[in-house]
Amino acid sequence: MTQEQWGQLQQNLLTTVGKNNFATWIEPLEFLEISEGVATFQVPTTFLGNYVSQNFGDLILHKLSEAGEDVRRIHFRVGTSAPRATARATVGAGADTPVQMTPVAQPRLAEPSDVAPAAAADIAQDAAAPQAAREDLLPGAPLDSRFTFDTFVVGKPNELAHAAARRVAEGGPVTFNPLFLYGGVGLGKTHLMHAIAWELQTNRPDLNVVYLSAEQFMYRFVQALRDRKMMDFKQLFRSVDVLMVDDVQFIAGKDSTQEEFFHTFNALVDQNKQIIISADRAPGEIKDLEDRIKSRLQCGLVVDLHPTDYELRLGILQSKVEQHSAQYPGLELAPGVLEFLAHRISTNVRVLEGALTRLFAFASLVGRPITMELTQDCLADVLRASERKITVEEIQRKVSEHYNIRLSDMIGPKRVRTYARPRQVAMYLCKQLTSRSLPEIGRRFGGRDHTTVMHGVKRIEELRQQDGQIAEDLEMLRRALEA
Repeated sequence: MTQEQWGQLQQNLLTTVGKNNFATWIEPLEFLEISEGVATFQVPTTFLGNYVSQNFGDLILHKLSEAGEDVRRIHFRVGTSAPRATARATVGAGADTPVQMTPVAQPRLAEPSDVAPAAAADIAQDAAAPQAAREDLLPGAPLDSRFTFDTFVVGKPNELAHAAARRVAEGGPVTFNPLFLYGGVGLGKTHLMHAIAWELQTNRPDLNVVYLSAEQFMYRFVQALRDRKMMDFKQLFRSVDVLMVDDVQFIAGKDSTQEEFFHTFNALVDQNKQIIISADRAPGEIKDLEDRIKSRLQCGLVVDLHPTDYELRLGILQSKVEQHSAQYPGLELAPGVLEFLAHRISTNVRVLEGALTRLFAFASLVGRPITMELTQDCLADVLRASERKITVEEIQRKVSEHYNIRLSDMIGPKRVRTYARPRQVAMYLCKQLTSRSLPEIGRRFGGRDHTTVMHGVKRIEELRQQDGQIAEDLEMLRRALEA
């Protein structure tokens, strides 16, 4: 290949990876030669060679092959020094490993699952430096192709989070920074994070988007410390356009990691780069998280994904049935099965989806239609585990502790507001979280009539829509009871 042909190939790469990507990583490459199936490029720094090897190596191999070159590996050489000053980052495959190309449509997100199978990489540093693993300079994590906006079922409990995620995914001017999504297990936080990343890849391929979990951030930070590569680590994470960190609560109590996360956060905000964070609770409720980090996480838009309601769970099941029906054609689904599952499995969407997958697979294997009887037999253990086990006494105790009143006053005859409102909150939670009837709940609250319970439940339902403090109290109590 001549220098002119390499120049033409660079223009081809420009259209694929985008202008910013090209200027940062591809343009500095200087083509040297192709010999015995190895294409050699000169790079200005070890860091650049390693990064190109990890993120664009397979793409360059693919383009060279399209240009008619017989190339199986790529070799990066730093400068023209003696071998000890040479950093060799080889991308390719041995005789036993066929080359697999990184999908061209996904050039910007560093995904280990795309690169690692394709390359038996050999990254050798200076003899005095420790040998790096391939993941040292891979900042991102794989995305799940199932988690897109098209597959996200929107309902009242998650509509604000969905709208905020959609806005960020447009890739326009940064309007709120960070976007902080929080909620319990299986409510859709990770789904929305992946959906944002996929949408940004499609709409703004020029942006450098990095998605990873807080655990992966911590792992790469510790690895960079161990291998004395902190400058590379800092440069990688502070040169992104969109940083997405999932489950940030896992860095709580990790002082050094929190310190680095704090400085990375500040550096990106100062550059007006978008940050998206998720956690299982609000920033102020994350124990052992530094106050300065809590305050910064709260300075953007904090959005709660509320527990799913019956309608949303039913909508999720209906959307999943369409997918399963295509996979298991001809299976009959009896009326009422989805409604039954949406009612009985109420706490975790993952458990709900898993139960439906198991039900369709079982019915297909035994060759029977999905009836209510088959559902109860197949999912007996799941249904038992999902049974509400919260007692009225637990609810009364938690509510009295939350409002700092005596249990005897809450269930007693006094009707002053200080006791009446917590009493109504407790009645509401008993109705929502237990299978007790209204008369039975009334008896547990000092022998009150079922109409009193009905009035209290209705009043709290109204206040939940109007009073943010009541809604927050209910959510906090629900989580405490279901923990």
